[in-house]
Amino acid sequence: MIAKFCGATTEAEIAEMAAAGADLVGLWHGVPGGRAELSAARLTDLASLALAGGGLRPMLVTFSSDTRALLAAVTAARVPGVQLHGFQPPGTVGALRRDGPPGLEIVKVLHLRDGVCLEERLTGAYERAGADCFLLDTATADGRVGSTAEPLADAAVVALADRTGLPFLLAGGLRADNAGDFAQTRTHPRFLGIDVDSAARDGNGPLRADRARAVVHAWRTV
Repeated sequence: MIAKFCGATTEAEIAEMAAAGADLVGLWHGVPGGRAELSAARLTDLASLALAGGGLRPMLVTFSSDTRALLAAVTAARVPGVQLHGFQPPGTVGALRRDGPPGLEIVKVLHLRDGVCLEERLTGAYERAGADCFLLDTATADGRVGSTAEPLADAAVVALADRTGLPFLLAGGLRADNAGDFAQTRTHPRFLGIDVDSAARDGNGPLRADRARAVVHAWRTV
């Protein structure tokens, strides 16, 4: 099971996630107003630090649809993956697949609100455009997406996964104490792993290895 922790902004957080045994660390760039937003230069610095350790892969997390800017950031930072966390069209996926470096991993987030996927009619187009996997996350009633700390329903996750053809990650309020609430998701044949933010922090504090490790242990053993 892949474990991704999102929103690192410091060298210390990169070190904490490496110590926790995380597979991926999400670095925000092109998330206007986001609390973990990084400049292009800072993105490059933290991605380089993660890559230097050998075991932690950085992923650019973005709301941007500007493929030229995204390709420049990917090239400069040498990130192996991009997570399109906004409502980017399939053309953004296609441009990254066509013009991005060989092997670039493209993750497209699908947002669910009250069990309904807001991108339902586009899932096939994302697949045809070259997405590698989906990430299923919460869209709140007031329109928030990303780092909502609000879990999805297990049945809704599985139902959407069954209507798509790609492997998927799960996000949205995942904690050590709710791993047991996702029994169907965790046994789905295309389930890849989890994407966590708030449960790896104390409130709005930094990412911490002990909290991240507790989440991973629970999801891998429950």
